[in-house]
Amino acid sequence: MAWSNSKIFTATITDLMNNTTAIDLNTDASIKAALFDNDITPDQTVASASTAFGAGQWVSAGNEVFDAAEWATGGVALGSVTSTFATNVYTFDAANTASGASATLAAVFGCLVYDDTIAAPVADQGLCYNYFGGTNSVTDGTFTIVWNGSGIFALTL
Repeated sequence: MAWSNSKIFTATITDLMNNTTAIDLNTDASIKAALFDNDITPDQTVASASTAFGAGQWVSAGNEVFDAAEWATGGVALGSVTSTFATNVYTFDAANTASGASATLAAVFGCLVYDDTIAAPVADQGLCYNYFGGTNSVTDGTFTIVWNGSGIFALTL
């Protein structure tokens, strides 16, 4: 089925509400975006263990797209992270995320946003996945994820 949309993992929300994970979205400097091809089928309702980088759909071997010098395997840390609540909407956002200036990345369809410091209930727990709307590539240039102004994810409460 491949990529078709962007979603927040329901297991992560449950883990946060049940206090089984301690993700600090507004101060954690190790929240990363890892790039993936179209050979996976992201699923919002998987168990916590299957949201993690390196597990479930997010196994890096063969599916992750990276350029060792410009967009490392395991992803790039998000900068200027914000966590806000206004008008019944919670929004998690960050600065646009870019590779180095001479990246070569082919067939990038989306990214996994995950916390690289989390150890429980699972290491590298995923927060959400974001579909880029189709294939994206760059040859010897800069690859940038532009968070669309609505945040990396938003929840209406």
